[in-house]
Amino acid sequence: MRLPKTAHSARPWRVHAVTEDFELEDVWALPTPGGPDDLARLVQQFTSPRGDPFVVRVLFVLRWQLGKLFGWDRPDSGVGERVRSLRERLPPDLLAAPRGPDLRAVPGREAADGPAIFSSVYQTHDEWLAEFANKTVHSLMHIGWVPDDWGDGYHAQMAVLVKPNGWLGKAYMAAIKPFRYALVYPLLLRSIGRQWGMQAAG
Repeated sequence: MRLPKTAHSARPWRVHAVTEDFELEDVWALPTPGGPDDLARLVQQFTSPRGDPFVVRVLFVLRWQLGKLFGWDRPDSGVGERVRSLRERLPPDLLAAPRGPDLRAVPGREAADGPAIFSSVYQTHDEWLAEFANKTVHSLMHIGWVPDDWGDGYHAQMAVLVKPNGWLGKAYMAAIKPFRYALVYPLLLRSIGRQWGMQAAG
């Protein structure tokens, strides 16, 4: 379920201190009911190879092929090359803490032993932040673990923050928005919820 942006901005996340120059694009509630200490389990699920819906895989294969054709994803356009990593902005306590796992496999670009696609910036008891950059955008995925409004349990919410790279980045974000809202997010959220439930049952 898509949430108002205040669901992210009103919470006292550590991420706010290092993302003042990023735009908050989306906030989503994830179908991941759990207890107060389950964020680490969700991050492990996120960063492990998984079976995503066929339509999502096709869309991502197309996206990676277009990126290859137009040179969007060249190594010199990534984190540490075109843009500096957000880890350079972290306060000492977050820098000294365990960083969290990288996301190395996404639909259409599985490479569990290859370079990270989303590099972990930090992980705490209730937050995980990962970053990705290419020629079009510097993008952040923030997963927060929040108490339910309707009971005594917890669940995750995901925020996407972006810094488009000039006119190309703005045009790219506008072009993919209909696909993200109509297909990618609804299908991915259902897949995440299904896998979360199967993991809990197992």
